[in-house]
Amino acid sequence: MIRYIIVYKRINKGVYMQTATYKYQNNQWDNNFDTTLDSKNSLIIIFSSIDPIIMKKELSNIINLFPSSIIIGASTSGEILHNEVLDDTIVVSITKFKSTRLKHLLCDSINNETSYKDGIAIANKLYKKDLKGIFILSDGLNTNGSKLTHGVSSILKSSVVVSGGLAGDKDRFEKTWVIQNGQLKESIVCSIGFYGNNIHFEAASKGGWNTLGLTRTVTKSKDNILYELDDKPALEIYKRYLGDKAKELPASGLLFPLELKENCCNNDETKVRTVLSIDESKQSITFAGDIPQNSKVTLMKANFNRLINGAEKSAESLNFDNYNDEPLLCIAISCVGRKLVLKSRIDEEIEAVKDVLPKNTNLIGFYSYGEISPLTSGICDLHNQTMTLTAIWESYE
Repeated sequence: MIRYIIVYKRINKGVYMQTATYKYQNNQWDNNFDTTLDSKNSLIIIFSSIDPIIMKKELSNIINLFPSSIIIGASTSGEILHNEVLDDTIVVSITKFKSTRLKHLLCDSINNETSYKDGIAIANKLYKKDLKGIFILSDGLNTNGSKLTHGVSSILKSSVVVSGGLAGDKDRFEKTWVIQNGQLKESIVCSIGFYGNNIHFEAASKGGWNTLGLTRTVTKSKDNILYELDDKPALEIYKRYLGDKAKELPASGLLFPLELKENCCNNDETKVRTVLSIDESKQSITFAGDIPQNSKVTLMKANFNRLINGAEKSAESLNFDNYNDEPLLCIAISCVGRKLVLKSRIDEEIEAVKDVLPKNTNLIGFYSYGEISPLTSGICDLHNQTMTLTAIWESYE
């Protein structure tokens, strides 16, 4: 069933922000698309884990129906729509803004070496005085999310909120895609800038994992590859903690992320890092974000209730001081590791978020290989194993 949230405010006889969501499941859409939502100020967001052949066909249809709209999207490790967690579906949100201006930017061939420069390019090309927020979707396997976000934050002030996520591929870690000019492409990062005096763009991120074992020092690493902990092979130590689950690496690594505390930081803020791959010959582990040398790391494990509470706290951390019951789009990006841990209880973290969000919220999202959200300082960074929320709405006095 189609879900609309439309508000009417008579300022210059205008109709303000409208948002609708759709779901493709079992070879059919839940409703016909409302093509009156098509405009140059409309943003269509698509998340899917369905067969790419089907996805390409449905994407082509959407492009034909909405020729003026900006269309972005990414592959997933599961979709989120309202209070449901889905697999092998397509979920779509269409938001038509009244006064907010949008700018779409694509960077080709992103990889570990270019991620920082791509981040700088995104910030430089999207920055204007009235830029309020940037939403980023990037390849989930070829992107160094730490370098990408550090590139962005090296240019932008903390007053510009930056959020987003890395595309997923269920728990296969084989191939991810991002929409580029109507095609499903690897090694792509896309970003959307939101501009204007009436747009509100808020983001928050929380985890909820328990620490396990000793805190160790990173004695050898390069970028997002960890070689040694306390002068011993990192993979050897990691496997020792995992026990029988070590046979299932790298997928089982999602259940045992690392808590990271960098020496450069003057506060107690920590980040979480997720395993992407392992190298038996080098006894190394590749993570979704950088593991700086001399930083401190602690292995983590799941606590069901804490994970669900973490999702709830993420929603509670959103700043709704300037919200007055307008239609609201909320994009939820949660890590695939949380989905694998919570299993049949996965809906509970979405329900916990929904219970906190305003009633006029359309919630869409996906399970990812990494989340982008501000730290407490306001500077954006890569997160893993979190529930990251982005709330977007227009308001008028």
